[in-house]
Amino acid sequence: MRLRDGIAVTGTDFGGVLLDQRAGTYWQLNETGTVVLTALADGHGPDVAVERLLDAFDIDRDRAEADVAALTRQLIDAKMATP
Repeated sequence: MRLRDGIAVTGTDFGGVLLDQRAGTYWQLNETGTVVLTALADGHGPDVAVERLLDAFDIDRDRAEADVAALTRQLIDAKMATP
């Protein structure tokens, strides 16, 4: 997945924010979403994002995989990212 041009990512005390500079809209991300987004935006695949979630949080693999898939799908559907 790749964030499209014009999307800015900023960390916050509670996770992160994605700003669509063209449309002026933003998404707030919790800590889990920020871990996933950081891995994917750095060019890693979903498998690395899952491993980072497992390292950072007390969740099982099925949940981590579902969270990565859901966030990826939402970002693509919102046209903030491309596959």
